[in-house]
Amino acid sequence: MSWFHQIIAVTTLNLRSIPQRLAASLVAVIGVAAVVGVFAGVLSMASGFKKTMVAAGATDTAVMLRAGSTGEMASAVSNEQIQIIATAPGVRRDDAGNPMVSGELYVVVDVAKKSTNESANVPLRGVQPAAYGIRDNMSIVDGRPFEAGKNELLVGRSAQRVFKGLELGSTIPFGVTEWTVVGVFEDDGSVAESELWADVRVVQSTYRRGNSYQTVRAKLESPEAIDELRATLDKDPRIDVDVFTELEFYSQQSEAMTTLITFVGYPVTILMAIGAVFGALNTMYSSISARGKEIATLRALGFRPLAVLVSVIIESGALSLIGGLIGGGLAWLFLNGFTVSTLNAASFSQVVFDFAVTGELIRQGLMAALIIGLIGGLFPAIRAVRIPVATALREL
Repeated sequence: MSWFHQIIAVTTLNLRSIPQRLAASLVAVIGVAAVVGVFAGVLSMASGFKKTMVAAGATDTAVMLRAGSTGEMASAVSNEQIQIIATAPGVRRDDAGNPMVSGELYVVVDVAKKSTNESANVPLRGVQPAAYGIRDNMSIVDGRPFEAGKNELLVGRSAQRVFKGLELGSTIPFGVTEWTVVGVFEDDGSVAESELWADVRVVQSTYRRGNSYQTVRAKLESPEAIDELRATLDKDPRIDVDVFTELEFYSQQSEAMTTLITFVGYPVTILMAIGAVFGALNTMYSSISARGKEIATLRALGFRPLAVLVSVIIESGALSLIGGLIGGGLAWLFLNGFTVSTLNAASFSQVVFDFAVTGELIRQGLMAALIIGLIGGLFPAIRAVRIPVATALREL
């Protein structure tokens, strides 16, 4: 019998005997399942947060902030500068010939969460009429747009799901001013859905911001037009702004949070993986001990040590992969699409996002499970083939 057929024969025998060692095998499976489940669960927060942020990013939309600003809250752009941007080359115009540019004001208001009834920082964005056309995926799905000059709000669908008092037709106070919710919008689940929108003039007046803005958004004639726009504004001494594509801007905004979650997630997974390795080692050592006479008999019948070694490693790997599939499956079943909100350090406001247990996370989790299984099975396998046949038969 070739060594390949020997491996198949011994591996089949090992796998068939698993029900006889069910309790010990379950320890290894559950340990690995916990590792993969925690890994996928924690990192699905990072992937979901980044997905929500980047979903709002378009390559043919420019975002401009005051040079050196770390975010919208730290930026300031004058009305005169917005007029300069509106006439710059590369900016798209609508059917009526008007430049698709929106000066926007970003403030934070207190709104209670439905889950805890505690106040949270929710972004209130004052926008100009062009804001609707600039955002390709934005659509009003309930109610109507706010009217200019009135204390009326459009609320994002995600914000409405998580925060209290944002139902259509409801009135909500911000400070001494009351606002009426007149519409609900969606934007493909992006970060924009975590926001409340109002007429920028009303927001400026309410929060005493004069005629200033914080951000300027402009629709470009093409993604390549960003370079022409950036070069033009860099040369103009009347304006000093940093120019990003929307995709670049939101990618930078999500970086700090995703890095933090990843920084926490991987060490936790590694520590749990070490524990799972010991669980796999214990399981396989118990398996070898229980089947010592059986293994010695196979070797006495001419089965090569390599066949025994490989079969033990395959068994350990199979148990770990089963645990990995269970852990990944549970993470996907219970966490994928689970909606939460968190404070975005870049904007000091809440971002509503869904956990995203992606195929890549499951793949990484299964790779970790396989590594745990290989390490957990290697040393017991070496022990199994190093015990002299005569000694094993005599001891058992």
